[in-house]
Amino acid sequence: MNQLPKLHNAMWPGLVGKGDGPDQEPPISLQRMLELTAAANVNGQKFEGIDYFLFLPHTDPNASDAQIRSIADQIASYGFSVGSLVAPVWPGTVGDSAMGDDDQQNKFLSAVEMACRIARIFEDHGIRKYGVIRVDSAEFGVEKWRSNTKANTARIVDTFKKAAKIAQDNGQRLAAEGEICWAGMHSWRDMLDVLEGVGMPDALGFQADLAHTYLYLLGYNAPEYALLHENHSHEEFYEKYKIMTDKLRPWTIDFHVAQNDGHVHGAGSHDKTGKHCRADDPNGKLDIVKCSGYWLQDAASRGIKHICWDGCMFPNKTLEDPNTWNTILSTMIAVREAHGWNSSTKA
Repeated sequence: MNQLPKLHNAMWPGLVGKGDGPDQEPPISLQRMLELTAAANVNGQKFEGIDYFLFLPHTDPNASDAQIRSIADQIASYGFSVGSLVAPVWPGTVGDSAMGDDDQQNKFLSAVEMACRIARIFEDHGIRKYGVIRVDSAEFGVEKWRSNTKANTARIVDTFKKAAKIAQDNGQRLAAEGEICWAGMHSWRDMLDVLEGVGMPDALGFQADLAHTYLYLLGYNAPEYALLHENHSHEEFYEKYKIMTDKLRPWTIDFHVAQNDGHVHGAGSHDKTGKHCRADDPNGKLDIVKCSGYWLQDAASRGIKHICWDGCMFPNKTLEDPNTWNTILSTMIAVREAHGWNSSTKA
């Protein structure tokens, strides 16, 4: 039985797209998300850690060191470690657009600095020994980016370079999560341009999510880079999937297990992006275990020590269903058995 990568659950499905606005469901507290995660059990195997969202209501970005250590104690009480952290880089949180003016860029960088501070507190506490800090361009949609693609990508690259230097100085690594909703990161080709433009693979890499990268293949917001048409064959899918993963895998330092039905979805303030589905969704397009192998090849050599399930924007009823988490955990166990490793071996 493989012991690595460790199996984590994300806390942000209790937050993203939730709120008190029209047609929104209320957020789910950190305490409740921890309870739901801890309750999952498949033949004695449980989740081993969580990935964590660094904004309200789970985290006050201005919390004191003592308050952050108290959160670490709360998480540790369930036997969990903390892996990757999500920096609040978006307008309306701490940050702002990585494509914006100097004031906006400085806000983005302050969000990265805040995330590094919390990462260090978690590490000093002992609850965090691996993982990345997740970022994106924080520029919703691609229309503004398209007004001057070369200059706007260059601005994102400049912001990411400065952010990567901050992370590097704090002993951290950033991972940019490719999604169709983030300008300059909305296609596999544009994402690769940003990664290569920054050119700091030890400090800034790619976070691959199975649901989001499936939409990359279809070219949802970048038809010029579509590798597949909607009525593709099984053989065509894996041929093109290999092309995409061969390009992005060398940059991949964080991995989200997920399912997608070929559609997009948005909720609350979150723009439409790759729709996350239940692991056993009958309309799911992905063989989760097989597709994970394309990303996890040589994963240990890229510093990956855990994988995380992402069920972003699931309805609260689904999140509160214990069967949801047992099915997810069972799927992640299968991924690890197929593509994992032990400490004495390499992926």
